[in-house]
Amino acid sequence: MRIVTLTKETTENILENMLKRSPSQYGEYESRVQEIIAQVKEKKDEALFSYTKQFDHAQLDASNIRVTEEEIQEAYEIIDPALLRVIRKSLVNIEKYHALQKQNSWFQSTEQGTMLGQKITPLSRVGVYVPGGKAVYPSSVLMNIMPAKVAGVGKIIMTTPCNAQGKVNPSVLAAAKEAGADEIYKVGGAQAIAALAFGTESIPKVDKIVGPGNIYVALAKKAVYGHVSIDSVAGPSEILVLADETANPRYVAADLLSQAEHDELASAILITTSRELAEKVSSEVDEFVKKLERKEIIQKSLDQFGYILVAGSLDEAIDTANEIASEHLEIVTANPFEVMTKIRNAGAIFIGEYSCEPLGDYFAGPNHILPTNGTAKFFSPLSVDDFVKKSSIIYYSRQALEPVHKDIEQFARSEQLTAHANSIAVRFEKGEN
Repeated sequence: MRIVTLTKETTENILENMLKRSPSQYGEYESRVQEIIAQVKEKKDEALFSYTKQFDHAQLDASNIRVTEEEIQEAYEIIDPALLRVIRKSLVNIEKYHALQKQNSWFQSTEQGTMLGQKITPLSRVGVYVPGGKAVYPSSVLMNIMPAKVAGVGKIIMTTPCNAQGKVNPSVLAAAKEAGADEIYKVGGAQAIAALAFGTESIPKVDKIVGPGNIYVALAKKAVYGHVSIDSVAGPSEILVLADETANPRYVAADLLSQAEHDELASAILITTSRELAEKVSSEVDEFVKKLERKEIIQKSLDQFGYILVAGSLDEAIDTANEIASEHLEIVTANPFEVMTKIRNAGAIFIGEYSCEPLGDYFAGPNHILPTNGTAKFFSPLSVDDFVKKSSIIYYSRQALEPVHKDIEQFARSEQLTAHANSIAVRFEKGEN
């Protein structure tokens, strides 16, 4: 991996390079995505089946687009029992963690005759997109469905690509069943997003779409936002390790590569105060890459978006980490909990040398659907909050409104909204009780 001395200029260059990975930078795909969405919106199932045949080489129709109970049972017969046990263990942790996020409606009343509050209502219908291209992600099934279940969503509809034989990966189906998906459809890509956003004869329209996907899926979610809600427009995966001389270089190298293997656009960055650690990590990375199965993908990722940055001080390293705002941030320093208090921008923070990133991906419980491309400065991980909506509650009795009605009328008139003022005033005209 390239080793660079950290300066303001190098940080700016890295941030500029990282932004090239954003789905918003791939404008050449947008017209194609818009065409797919328009066709599905107009022709519904006809377009959906046509695109599935074109892109996934699967012959689907209204009779086989939905996964049946028999297909799910078949998946249980095929899946490795050891993997199923791990899925169930992971699901327990994910459910427990997200249960702690659940909010309740609240109301506050006064003796003067007022009541204010907030009503929490689960979304009625949510679409969960699960990718199925370069790899299979049953972990994403759990992470997307479980917070929706905890929130109390009425119906969870999952879409995922099938193979040419019309089959969905058995681990994905088993994970969906375990997590509580209500309906599963064998369709992927931008056409699946369009179907969820607008509805077809086979797939019902949803209120919100969540889940990661390729560039076509990301741009499709961006395009349908407003017709439905979405979680985010996710970019490629990324990891940043913040380390000092106490870190184990072999652990750090392994953790960097855990994200670089996702795809060629993934980013892996080490920021360290130790030049010696930087050189050792670089050597360990080279040795690991020779042995790992996805070494071609890893090497392209490292060549394009991999960096080892040597900082002059820990404070400088922390400031840079906050500026990059990585999806995953590992802190491997002498006092990692102290450093954690200074981190403002990160999707998920992993503290200490045994809290490696894959622990969060698969098992610990916090959600692994995280903000990317610097959006951790203003976005949060997927959570129960993403599957509820909030309504404000306002109640005033006449007794409570009377002493303040002239104030409200004055405020409305100052904005030249006399109908607003009148709406208050009529309640206190002579003869009104």
